[in-house]
Amino acid sequence: MVLAKLTTPKKTNALRKIFYLTFSVLFIASCTPGFGQDNSPYSRYGLGDLVPSTNINTRAMGGISTGYNDIYSINFNNPASYSWFYAQKEPKSNKLLYGRAILDIGLNFENRTLIEPNKPGKFTASNALFSHVQVGIPLRKGWGLSFGLRPVTRISYKIIQGGRVENGTDSTSTLSEGDGGAYLPTIGTGFKIGHLSLGVNVGYMFGKKDYSTRKSIINDTVSFNAGNFETKTNYGDFYFNMGAQYRANLDSSTFLTLGAYGNLKHHINATQDQVRETFYYDPNQGYVRLDSVYEKTGTKGVIEYPASFTVGATLERTPGIKKSGWLIGVDFSRTNWQDYRFFGQVDSLQNKWELRVGGELRPAFDAARKSYFGNVAYRAGFFIGPDYIKVKEVMPQFGATLGLGLPLRNFNRLNNQATFINIAFEYIKRGNNDNLLKENLFRFSVGFSLSDLWFSKKKYE
Repeated sequence: MVLAKLTTPKKTNALRKIFYLTFSVLFIASCTPGFGQDNSPYSRYGLGDLVPSTNINTRAMGGISTGYNDIYSINFNNPASYSWFYAQKEPKSNKLLYGRAILDIGLNFENRTLIEPNKPGKFTASNALFSHVQVGIPLRKGWGLSFGLRPVTRISYKIIQGGRVENGTDSTSTLSEGDGGAYLPTIGTGFKIGHLSLGVNVGYMFGKKDYSTRKSIINDTVSFNAGNFETKTNYGDFYFNMGAQYRANLDSSTFLTLGAYGNLKHHINATQDQVRETFYYDPNQGYVRLDSVYEKTGTKGVIEYPASFTVGATLERTPGIKKSGWLIGVDFSRTNWQDYRFFGQVDSLQNKWELRVGGELRPAFDAARKSYFGNVAYRAGFFIGPDYIKVKEVMPQFGATLGLGLPLRNFNRLNNQATFINIAFEYIKRGNNDNLLKENLFRFSVGFSLSDLWFSKKKYE
């Protein structure tokens, strides 16, 4: 006779592995945030160019995220989705029997082309950047926890301009450079109350904004000292956003999910250093100061970060025998960038709205059993809306997206693990002939969703 006994709940090695891998990715991301030079002049304004704010799954679907939830990836935009992390409870005791922990990481590879309207010249630059790292843990059925790190904005440009001084005889050379951006580590939770899910993320937004303008006067007979006008700002403060989802069952396999999330206006503390100096350039030492004309350090100030909201819905049908599964969603977002202030100063910004539409197709179960591509998720979408930067004219923006969710074959006999490679292709057109510069951006993003049972009751003989 074989006797079976339930042991006390015990954590598997999966959670430990996920934690180790997460902290390794966080360390690498903090040390090497990117390489190459974006050289986007528009990143001079506001807090910089806005970085994609969704995971790779939803990015391939135009960026829809309000009503999206998935047990194999993490929708960190709407914390209400954390309530859908997969967990199974014991019927009698209501204790957690097992749950599936998730590690979701992503990388971006970008190719950006700057075009000056009505002129033949253009500039192209490529870059690779960290997208996000996020961990999701089911605490019990209908209640989940998630934490991670993602970039919010990026500042990266280097522009050289030539000209002449007012007397018309001396030439000038001006080098304008910018570097920095914002990051947001967060921890959040989401829980269900019937068909309604609620959630909140709490984080600390921090970053820097470094600008310098180096100007030289070139004369054949007189030597002029070059001047540097530099401002460095560091900032950081607490941040939070809230979300909600309501899921209605239209039939046994069709669901409508309504969603919303947003944040209030935040006041972020900042410290600024200003330097006005003369300098010379040494090939071995770089820029070397000759004399400090003006220097003021440690100036305290506030950055007013605007309020934002997003609303939307998804309609989903789960796959079955000879019946494909699909999802289609739409989001509308608005951010009040006209409320942005940097040490009390306004900038060349405007309120931003965006409409996102996207969907996903999953083959039927019988197709999934026949071939690998029957297990693949096929995604597409688009988004449209003006950019938040406005220099003289409104800058329109349009993007088209495609993507795949590729499952990796599992050789674990216990069948506890589930791993997916998610890829997204984005083409983004920014500006038109009415703007000072147009940008064409092609972005390839790759994400990895790894999950495993992290808490279980095991049997032994």
